[in-house]
Amino acid sequence: MTAWMDGVRQDPQPSRESDQGKFEIVARDGRSRIGKIHTAHGVLETPALLPVINPNIRTIEPREMWDRYGIQGLITNSYIIWKHDELKEHAVSKGVHDLLNFPGVIMTDSGTFQSYVYGDVEVGVEEIVEFQRSIGVDIATMLDVFSRPDMTEQEVLQAVETTIERCDASIKTAQGVMLNGPIQGGTYRHLRKQSAKGMGGFDFAVHPIGGIVPIMEQHRYKDLAKIMLASIGELPPERPRHMFGCGHPMLFSMLVALGADLFDSAAYALFARDDRLLSPQGTYRLNDLHAWPELVPCVVNFTPESVRKMEQNERTNLLARYNLEVTLAELSRCKQAVHEGTIWQLAEQRSHQHPALREAFLWLTTRPFPSGLPSELVDDLVQDDRAAARDFHPSGGIWEPDWSKVVNMQAPRRKKGERWGGEDTLSRPHILAARKQLQRRWRPLTSGPTDVLIIHGKPGPWRQRCDLLALRLKHVLPEMEILVQTPLGLIPYSLEDLNPFAQVDGPTWLWKRRLNTVLLREELQDLHVEADRILILDIGQDSLIQHASNLLTKHGVLEEDIRVDDSVLPQLRDEMRRRQIVDKLVVLGNVNYEHAMKMVQDCTYVIGGTGRVKNVINMNGDHILSPRLTDGGLSITDYGAKALYNQRLISLPKQSRDFDPHFGVGEGVPLLIVEDDAVEFVLKGRNVFHGFIVACDPWLKAGQTCLIVDKEGTLIGHGLAQCDADEALHFRKGIAVRTRSDFAKTFK
Repeated sequence: MTAWMDGVRQDPQPSRESDQGKFEIVARDGRSRIGKIHTAHGVLETPALLPVINPNIRTIEPREMWDRYGIQGLITNSYIIWKHDELKEHAVSKGVHDLLNFPGVIMTDSGTFQSYVYGDVEVGVEEIVEFQRSIGVDIATMLDVFSRPDMTEQEVLQAVETTIERCDASIKTAQGVMLNGPIQGGTYRHLRKQSAKGMGGFDFAVHPIGGIVPIMEQHRYKDLAKIMLASIGELPPERPRHMFGCGHPMLFSMLVALGADLFDSAAYALFARDDRLLSPQGTYRLNDLHAWPELVPCVVNFTPESVRKMEQNERTNLLARYNLEVTLAELSRCKQAVHEGTIWQLAEQRSHQHPALREAFLWLTTRPFPSGLPSELVDDLVQDDRAAARDFHPSGGIWEPDWSKVVNMQAPRRKKGERWGGEDTLSRPHILAARKQLQRRWRPLTSGPTDVLIIHGKPGPWRQRCDLLALRLKHVLPEMEILVQTPLGLIPYSLEDLNPFAQVDGPTWLWKRRLNTVLLREELQDLHVEADRILILDIGQDSLIQHASNLLTKHGVLEEDIRVDDSVLPQLRDEMRRRQIVDKLVVLGNVNYEHAMKMVQDCTYVIGGTGRVKNVINMNGDHILSPRLTDGGLSITDYGAKALYNQRLISLPKQSRDFDPHFGVGEGVPLLIVEDDAVEFVLKGRNVFHGFIVACDPWLKAGQTCLIVDKEGTLIGHGLAQCDADEALHFRKGIAVRTRSDFAKTFK
């Protein structure tokens, strides 16, 4: 094996002193996030793997991890250093960075895991924190009490309470050093919540989710998912979450999707010593390999057969590098998926790699069952776990509030089409969020019984194919509601281009499936449509208008009534365009119907080359709105922001409230109030940064439009929120709103 000959990577620059200890989000996909932790030894980008380094056994040197693999941080055990005099003397005199020869971020564990493996440790609560501070670590860890899966509920409760009791002394001893506040609680939901709430009340920098190693070793991935759901929703949003002891690449995508920011593990080395290889597809044994499951740089010149013939130490070193490179590659893949908004799709794919992981994924994503999920799939999911049947109850059981927090953080719109991945597609959180948004906000024209026409049989764009048909039908039956059956559920015809419903990339049979009228009525009820007659029209046929006429005649509409004079079409088309804009204001802007209709009643339209509305112009000639072709969304201009703000009737927000999905429906575009120091910058189109926010509406949500006002309530801008209400008021670094206005220029 040739020696490593790569060059030396430049050492990191310390973060600004005022930023040290802060965490910011730079990209996100729901609860998953790309972030930056600012430390005295540079910025640690998350999600990140912190390889475990045993100071006595260095399978891969820390300096090589920095120079060759670009690893920004690692974790070592302060208790091991404290117990060995030679290591301790070096660390105290020259610092832990010199001891390990690593210039990046160093986190240390406290000895808690050693207490789990070997029994009680010999060091005190304050003593171990003081020692970590004295050797110059970037992120220290308090001495918590490990909760094992075999402990009784009372024993776990004692562990949680004892850990919380130690917080105050640990933080005081740290004297400003970033400190980990681990979350314990075993597999008990209420104790995980108690631990998360209790630990979150103290000034910790990071919150590791502890006690999960034995659960992972037993492949109890559903319990791992439950621990994540119970814990993360109770933690302060501005603090990174660390999965203590988790480093198998197969688990990364699901845990990142649920909100994990940091991972650490010695698996890359431990598995190598046992001739085992890590992979996103699971674990392989070297003796079983004919080819490499993942072709990474360190093995391009070797075959599995040649590696099997190596001496053990040389073989272990090579396999450790293989495991590390594969692990880093999967984490990079997760980061890209977060940027693309496809992290849950990646989690879907990875869930098929292990039966226990698939069980965990299905447990997460099938409560409550989304509309249209086949009943036979529901039966299959439940029959293998009758003891947990309440978890699959349509009400969602006790876990539904925790899962709803995941769904509610999703931005429903995506810029790209939705790739069909089987029935799992229906349970993707952003699709659930889009369906909930539609059901909560949209309303039919009439509150009583009405005729309903369901269009199906072909993918969109439906307006090009069906506009003339829709106009004639609306003339014959003005109260009729026209909806489109998509693979993701029903959508109103007025929202026929709305992502993700209208942009499903999948096989043609998806659009041709036979419709079940019982399920259709359930979906219509969810959309508050009281269907009198349901007419189903397959638009995959030729002579579409003739087929529609035959359908109406069959249902009692006289043939002479179906004929429409072309002279009435322009007025009908104008009414249809108005309905499209109104419905988008209602569904996407959270505007109530009365205000939306008032806002557009005197507007005119600029029509694009495809016949769609390109711009909406108010009676003063000002451009206020633009429907987007990319995702069917709605962009607002500076004039549009003023028009929307003028519709607001409720008072300015005073403080944040817990997110209630039913609160604020129809109350308008969410509002955010900024400090006086930020006003002049926002007026010039600068972004709103965390730390300058006074208050906001509780329905503020990442990925959606919001209005920006000063303390007196004067509108100063609008933009795209990068956070929800809770995050807006708790983060102290990063962009809160990407401003899309320039009031200083528009209204000069």
